[in-house]
Amino acid sequence: MMAGGKRALARLEREMVACLTEACATAQGEIVGFAWLTHQVDLDDFPASLRITWVFTDDTDKARALAGADKARILELSTQALAEAGVRLDHVAWHLRYDSEEACWRDHGGDWNRRLR
Repeated sequence: MMAGGKRALARLEREMVACLTEACATAQGEIVGFAWLTHQVDLDDFPASLRITWVFTDDTDKARALAGADKARILELSTQALAEAGVRLDHVAWHLRYDSEEACWRDHGGDWNRRLR
């Protein structure tokens, strides 16, 4: 656990949410088919447990984004957001996941809580 304990971790998570929200808004204006993003983290195992999931409208949009320059842009936006929140990771890409609303509906009936577990 980092210095300052749970309060500092809670403050850090609030900062990450704010910075990732900005990254999300930017990506929505730049990346075709990108819908939203979310993150999961176990603050007792931070930063190793951090996962940022970038969600696309459908599998086709996801595949197109990951096959082109948009993948590098997603990494750049994620790295920038985390840095602005004061989070430094050696390999940001290891913490990124990609998904689609279409896949969630197909595999989990639209239940994102279950899907992200």
